[in-house]
Amino acid sequence: MKNSLIKIMFFTEILKGMALTFRTLFKPAVTRRYPKVKVPAQPGFRGLHALAKDNTGRMKCVGCGLCGAYCPSQCIHIYTTEGEDHNKVVDRYEIDVVRCIFCGFCVEACPFGAITLSEHYEYSNYSRDAFYMNKEKLLGNWDKYFEGEKGKQYFKKFWRPLTEDFKGDPAQAMFSKIPGKEKR
Repeated sequence: MKNSLIKIMFFTEILKGMALTFRTLFKPAVTRRYPKVKVPAQPGFRGLHALAKDNTGRMKCVGCGLCGAYCPSQCIHIYTTEGEDHNKVVDRYEIDVVRCIFCGFCVEACPFGAITLSEHYEYSNYSRDAFYMNKEKLLGNWDKYFEGEKGKQYFKKFWRPLTEDFKGDPAQAMFSKIPGKEKR
């Protein structure tokens, strides 16, 4: 009773609040004014999809369909036909970005490194059609977000294991030469 009366008379709760306000008044802000101050995405961020191109500018995708098979949200649709040399030709490659959960399984599943997730995260529109990516849009995303050396380094930095990771350690017995077997 006596403590609460003192708190009421001297406004101790208000003074504590004002002290906290004055302590943080001249410190830099913790929050950002988002549309004006954009947060740079961390390298390897899983954002908007892109279809990778090789050094000649051709699409790397061969239409095997592993990305669509691994996709847990079933948002990847690939339509292929058989070419003259009996290889698959990718007619349509479509991703429904609104359904995607950005898990990255499609990138991990692709043995050719044909699909990527860019660092672009700001996309909005009033219609769903803008988020239904076709082959041309996805190839355009590669040119837009993975131009030059960035596209070459993307898979080496963020998506492991690569084929070069499966080299054996020469110190292991199965990779070292067994002395008795060399003479046979």
